[in-house]
Amino acid sequence: MKNLLTPFNGKSLQLKNHIVMAPMTRSRAIGNIPNDLMAEYYGQRKGAGLIITEGTAPVPEALGYAHMPGIFSNQQIKGWKPVTHAVHQNGTKIFLQLMHTGRIGHSANLPKNVRLVGASAIPAAGKIHTDMGSQEHDMPVALTTEGVKIVIAYFVEAAKNAIAAGFDGVEIHGANGYLVEQFLNPNVNDRSDQYGGSIENRVRFATEIITRVSEAIGRDKVGIRISPNSTLGDLQPYDDDVTEETYTQLARQLDRIGLAYVHISINPQMPTTTLSAIRREFEGTLIYTGNFTAETAEKELQKGDANLIAFGRSFLANPDFVERIIAGASLNPVDFTTVYAQGAKGYTDYPTMNGAGK
Repeated sequence: MKNLLTPFNGKSLQLKNHIVMAPMTRSRAIGNIPNDLMAEYYGQRKGAGLIITEGTAPVPEALGYAHMPGIFSNQQIKGWKPVTHAVHQNGTKIFLQLMHTGRIGHSANLPKNVRLVGASAIPAAGKIHTDMGSQEHDMPVALTTEGVKIVIAYFVEAAKNAIAAGFDGVEIHGANGYLVEQFLNPNVNDRSDQYGGSIENRVRFATEIITRVSEAIGRDKVGIRISPNSTLGDLQPYDDDVTEETYTQLARQLDRIGLAYVHISINPQMPTTTLSAIRREFEGTLIYTGNFTAETAEKELQKGDANLIAFGRSFLANPDFVERIIAGASLNPVDFTTVYAQGAKGYTDYPTMNGAGK
């Protein structure tokens, strides 16, 4: 593990190793406010060089999932501070992922008198969990042009709140079928204003968020997660050439802005030429994620395209994942019945090699 376990010294990021904990929804925020249990969870996993938190709402209308944390109130800022303090104890950096769920959600998960919004008035197929049981996704209200600009302003304020809470930076969630990717995908973006239609217009929402947030907190504190041709969130892949040109233009603009990193969630539908185009156009730090093991991560780093590797499930069930890599130890299996449950079970009670945990 000559690369994975050694320090990373990038232009914007300096980390104690090349290991990133990927963002994972865990649904433990009570009243959408982070708590001490969440601080314990993230603190347990501070072997990573960088931790990216679960998706966090920058505005009330972004709370598509039950028990999802936010970063738009003073209570939420206060609730996140023990999390950042716990992670920083071991020299780990932590970025807050800003996630607007857009059309993915249901009114039962939203505050009273708050409506689901999207790039267009196109509902997502399928169901979503609520405290009242599984529900069909609501019909979203299409954001007006002015409404888009208001959402961008909320992202800026949320980023400032994240810095106030002690985070080292923020990651804009532009993947998994949520609002930013809804603008990128022509199958769910039928807008006729400057945020729809052409590729240049469809990437505008993402680049304006990145630009404004970078101006507010510093471009070295901003990353974005993308996943070209992902089918998550009821998104349908579109023409490979259009996909490649969309993400080529996006990567080119992100390189011009000079943000801290681009985080790519690799999926089976992603053309390899698209991945190569992103690497060609974006000269900064690239994070790859996608079911890597320690061994395959090391091989990927040795190829030279990816600069960092993010792990999800491995960290979910193994708070001491990095120590297990060093020791060559086996990993705990994931208890999928408790991934989105409440309380400590399947959250902070996974055993470590020394017997801590359940």
